[in-house]
Amino acid sequence: MAHLLEITPLGLLSRSVLAFTKLYYLIFGILSIAGGIMGFVKAKSSISLVAGSVSGALLIAASFLLQERPIVAGVLGLLVSVLLSGKFVPDFIHKKAPVPGGLMAFLSLAGIVVSILALRK
Repeated sequence: MAHLLEITPLGLLSRSVLAFTKLYYLIFGILSIAGGIMGFVKAKSSISLVAGSVSGALLIAASFLLQERPIVAGVLGLLVSVLLSGKFVPDFIHKKAPVPGGLMAFLSLAGIVVSILALRK
């Protein structure tokens, strides 16, 4: 079986990774902001609102920076993903709540993988 790199020109693979990363950061950012708003409305947690808004805004900024400053954007996305995973992975392990803990744990761990792939491009 042929390797993906053998049948795909490297430039095309690199562009598709960046395009996917850009879309992922955008969706992850929007969901982070929505989660912060949901935490504020449901639990009156202003910390959730601020943390969700800041992390979401940083992820959206990383999405827009990806074309011009891919290393800065990748590091920013990686940093936000690591910080969010540090909060939500332990929460999910202890509480077993699919929302927000499970969803955000999955998104942040996937964000780490996506960021590393984008930085390796």
